[in-house]
Amino acid sequence: MVDVGAGDRLAPTPTLMRYPLFLDLTNQPVVVIGAGKVALRKIRSLLAAGAKVTVISPQANRLPKAARWLRRRYRQGDLAGARLVVAATDDKRVNELVCAEAKRRRQLVNCVAPPLAGNFFVPAVARSGGITLAISTDGASPAFAKRLRRDLERFLAGGYAQLLKRMAAER
Repeated sequence: MVDVGAGDRLAPTPTLMRYPLFLDLTNQPVVVIGAGKVALRKIRSLLAAGAKVTVISPQANRLPKAARWLRRRYRQGDLAGARLVVAATDDKRVNELVCAEAKRRRQLVNCVAPPLAGNFFVPAVARSGGITLAISTDGASPAFAKRLRRDLERFLAGGYAQLLKRMAAER
């Protein structure tokens, strides 16, 4: 069952299952609107995934050199050609406008606030060697997902990466 939320957005219910996905963003254009603390975390992980990141924000501190920075506010049309979009400003109205444009363009869009304005959530991720675990609370509590991620990182530190390496060699 799906409840209709504000506008035409869908509010998650216990029966709405999201589809987990590991996406190859190598050399794919990504647009991030905003350059605050949360945006910077997302920019770094997108660059680590090989994405070509363009950041649109009037101000930015400590942007990675690999990111392209457009020093201005978001404008309608800024998302043209992007494979993925992140709305990460401190202005919910701007984030909603970004998400609306991205959805019209049929783009994947993650929204920092309000999270339901986007069409996907970015999970907390625990990595060890070739093992990657993604944790999601469907936007209910990013802090809890972060805590669970830390617990799983400690669990993975128990030699699972080495076990995977041996198993892959035997394959």
